[in-house]
Amino acid sequence: MRRLILFDIDGTLLDAGGAGRRAIATAMVKVYGQTGRLDGYRMGGRTDPQIVRELLGGVGVEEREIEAGFEALWPMYVEGLRHDITGRVKALPGVPALLDRIHAFHPETVLGLLTGNVVEGARLKVEAAGLPFGRFRVGAYGSDHWQRPELPAIAIQRARELTGIGYQGKEVVIVGDTPFDISCGAHLGVRTLAVATGGHTMEELAACGPDHLFADLSDTEAVWRAISE
Repeated sequence: MRRLILFDIDGTLLDAGGAGRRAIATAMVKVYGQTGRLDGYRMGGRTDPQIVRELLGGVGVEEREIEAGFEALWPMYVEGLRHDITGRVKALPGVPALLDRIHAFHPETVLGLLTGNVVEGARLKVEAAGLPFGRFRVGAYGSDHWQRPELPAIAIQRARELTGIGYQGKEVVIVGDTPFDISCGAHLGVRTLAVATGGHTMEELAACGPDHLFADLSDTEAVWRAISE
């Protein structure tokens, strides 16, 4: 059996206590002078660059101005996150045990990340949750592409470069807590595991047609069977 197992971060692996939202809002004010219409905006499942584009584009900021600010924005965001995140982040139920279970399996099973976070933000959150970032041998991040459907192919290519294996179809498993996680790999025919530990209910996630749906990841063996069947 071989699997490329790609985890979302926020709402799937961990709860960051809103630190990412606060850090990106603060950085946007410093760089652009505003956040756009942040109240009521749902960040879950979106990439960090997508969040900024949608918020600012929604109030008429031009694309070229948004792009021009990114070079200054991301270091400010990461630094703000670093200061805000201490003591706020917790791994979600069952996550450490599940990662141990996957890590102990066959070398052709590769653990990775598929997240809208820029890479340094991802590292900060994962490590703050007490999870070993180095255990995730590949990853695709919001800093790789601002459109989430582009990320699975990036992760698959990086896994190929790492292992020489061309993972495809149901050998690729995406685990996430939003409709965006479920849909982003549909064009590649991947296996999807939805978990209702983020901002969406079981009913909302079920309507998106994941291959498997869990309230949380605490039943290690049940989740492993869904991954490995």
